[in-house]
Amino acid sequence: MANRSIQITEPLYDYMIANSVREPKILAELRAETSKLPLAMMQIGPEQGQFMALLVRLIGAKNIVEVGTFTGYSSLAMALALGKDAHITCFDISEEFTAIARKYWAKAGVADRMELKLGPAAELLQAMLDKGAKGKIDFAFIDADKTNYETYYELVLQMLRPGGLIAIDNVLWGGDVANPKKNDEDTEAIRRLNKKVHADERVDVSLVPIGDGLTLARKRP
Repeated sequence: MANRSIQITEPLYDYMIANSVREPKILAELRAETSKLPLAMMQIGPEQGQFMALLVRLIGAKNIVEVGTFTGYSSLAMALALGKDAHITCFDISEEFTAIARKYWAKAGVADRMELKLGPAAELLQAMLDKGAKGKIDFAFIDADKTNYETYYELVLQMLRPGGLIAIDNVLWGGDVANPKKNDEDTEAIRRLNKKVHADERVDVSLVPIGDGLTLARKRP
């Protein structure tokens, strides 16, 4: 018995994957292709992808925003979990990496559910708000440049409907958030966000130790 989260050793992680993850073949193919890239560590793990797919199903999400798409694993996992009437708007700055995402969206037959916007996410999110997106989004995933996390959080929270959910990745930052010797710009930005969300009365919150740490914030009615 344990009164705190268990430490995940390599053998235990392998057991968890073997006894939990039901990764579709197309996602496994995408993960394998991404693993060959120099920045492969930016991709979420299959257990997190499956968890997010379960979350969007649980809340009946139809409209999703993703800030930071990379090669498309998380967006594809969510698209496969939803019906044809779902719409996922993805924000990124890389044509190179999102070209891989586009390829797999098409291969999986979900390209018609995806909308990719290339450019500075803060500006593009604000443009969506200006065009009437306030309160229209069911689920948002933030996994982009850490120094702008607070900005993305505030913009996405405006877009979220009451009862909608934000998932924020990398909030444990490899453990550096708890290391007083780590004071680089990214680490400090994540610390600020974690404190902000914890104290934010606009949301219900839980920081889940999955992957590199995932904060879930539900917008209160």
